[in-house]
Amino acid sequence: MTNDMKTKQNVIIKGTKDGLTLHMDDSCSFSQLLEELEHKLSGTYEGQEDKPLVQVHIQTGLRYLTDEQKELLSSVVHRKKNLVIGSIQSQVITKQEAQKLKEENEIVSVARVVRSGQILKVPGDLLLIGDVNPGGTIIAGGNIFVMGVIRGIAHAGFRGDQEAVVVASKMKPSQLRIADALNNAPDHYEENGHDMECAYIDHEGQIVVDRLQSLIYLRPGLTRFLEGGR
Repeated sequence: MTNDMKTKQNVIIKGTKDGLTLHMDDSCSFSQLLEELEHKLSGTYEGQEDKPLVQVHIQTGLRYLTDEQKELLSSVVHRKKNLVIGSIQSQVITKQEAQKLKEENEIVSVARVVRSGQILKVPGDLLLIGDVNPGGTIIAGGNIFVMGVIRGIAHAGFRGDQEAVVVASKMKPSQLRIADALNNAPDHYEENGHDMECAYIDHEGQIVVDRLQSLIYLRPGLTRFLEGGR
């Protein structure tokens, strides 16, 4: 057996500006990880109780951790008085997590009129072909695109996405929300306005309504094409 094999490290600790990053080998047993992590932290971070708190970010590679295993890793780190868990990240996700991620990143197309008292809610982007009548509500985890008139309530980025936008053929809502920002029907909506308008959060955290062409520069990421134009 070579020296390299004998000295293979299952846990590599690197200091960064954000604290410590622990890179975990994903081919060894979980018990080996715990043992080596305990040993390395004890050797370097024992007796530093008076030091400032340091965040620890754990990278587990292609190893999926159960909630119980995450708790065991966290307990080893927390036994060192000045270390706290910042994050635990894996390159592996469950089927349920993958499905949720897919739903949150897809565009749901709906052709209908959202009438008073009705609520249309989707986890990702919403493309509505139709109007939102007064008293109707549309909610999306991402962006909202309406090929029609918004006269009711529109809430984009409901999970806190401040980059989300609302686009409509005619923008006359009773209320606009993007993430946590709120805009209750200012005078602008009572005017004729322009065909195809957009609403977004500006650098001051306020909702702004503008011509659709503004999004080309403000939200270039809305164009979702693969490199090479395919």
